Amino acid sequence: MAAVAGIRAWPRPVVLALETLAVAASYYATGRLGLLRQLAVEDAVVTPVWPPTGLAVACLLILGLRAVPGIVLGALFVIMSITSLSPGVVVTLFGNAAGPVCALFLLRRVDFRTDLSRLRDGLALVFLGALASMLISSSVGVGALVHSGKLDTESFWPVWLAWWVGDAMGVVIVTPLLLLLRRLRWPPGRPRRWVQATALTLFTGLLVWLATHSSISLLYVVFPLLVWGALTFEHAGSMLAALYASVMASVAATDRAGPFKGLTDVEVMLKLQAFNGSMALTALLLSAVITEQRNTRRSVEQACQELVEVLEHLTGTAQRTARERLPDQGGRRR
Repeated sequence: MAAVAGIRAWPRPVVLALETLAVAASYYATGRLGLLRQLAVEDAVVTPVWPPTGLAVACLLILGLRAVPGIVLGALFVIMSITSLSPGVVVTLFGNAAGPVCALFLLRRVDFRTDLSRLRDGLALVFLGALASMLISSSVGVGALVHSGKLDTESFWPVWLAWWVGDAMGVVIVTPLLLLLRRLRWPPGRPRRWVQATALTLFTGLLVWLATHSSISLLYVVFPLLVWGALTFEHAGSMLAALYASVMASVAATDRAGPFKGLTDVEVMLKLQAFNGSMALTALLLSAVITEQRNTRRSVEQACQELVEVLEHLTGTAQRTARERLPDQGGRRR
């Protein structure tokens, strides 16, 4: 508590500077991770999942608009690591920040809860935070490439679609995990929970590797794992399994291995993004439904317990009142 009080006592400019540097460093780190696996679409190179967008949305939901400078700074570091500074870079930076900021305002508009405890929160994150808001970043980014002459006009829509889906998948997969890590408590539970977590981890590692490296198309075997994770650990189990499956599928796709062997660049991108999208939606929305049902059941159980306590109190009061009246009635009869 003393350390926390000391940090809160720091001057506000120092706290803001540290937050900005932390957000920028995290954005740059996740950006470099995202660049490790790339796919070619037309004349452009894109990433199947762009984690920095998910990080940016999570930081904005937690810190508010004061996370914007860190997002812009981190995006600048990522872009400068792969290209030189130009007017198009400034436009791309604007798009990278505008998309997550739009997501923040849209989610606030619908009373979004960062604990993802309701189905409406999962739907809002998917349709408002990911699919709708990332239209801005993809349109601005690809538009800047076309305007600078680095991309042909005929290639706009294929590259735009790949950019948009990659940003949206970053929000759907990465943002829920970061929001959950903020509320994570250690240790997670009883020894029985450790056994369940170990079994889920082992089966997920084995089946996902098999599904993404087998020449037979076995990607569908991942979905029972998502159901298992959601039923056992809610968002933590299903979203971690989805993240691992997405990473392994991206590795197989970029290596042209397993179910992606022999496919063209466009076919690889379509198959990979269809898998990532359906898997992420299943994990997020199923976990939200299960969490909402369990919270509703706990609320009902708590209400019933409180009602029982009130009835017991009223019954006890009535019995005491009846016992107090008996001697008075006996005295009157005499």
